[in-house]
Amino acid sequence: MAKSATAQPSVAEGMGNKVKGSWGRMKSFYGDVRNEMRKVTSPSRKEVQATTVVVIITVFVFGAYFWAVDTVIGHGIDRLLRYFSPR
Repeated sequence: MAKSATAQPSVAEGMGNKVKGSWGRMKSFYGDVRNEMRKVTSPSRKEVQATTVVVIITVFVFGAYFWAVDTVIGHGIDRLLRYFSPR
């Protein structure tokens, strides 16, 4: 029984296959991106306005909360420093 010999590709051929493979992968990737972008929908004007109002209200609520916490902690630290400071 004869053993078959397989030819090893040279370094240049191996590099050519890698480049061809890269182009194929890039083409496949961009094709997938195009297909996914077809599924994307933009929000309506009403949806954008509603979410904008929610964000603005949330920012003011958190701002007021952090202002109150900062004021309470600031006054507490001020009183502690005045209590322990030399007279």
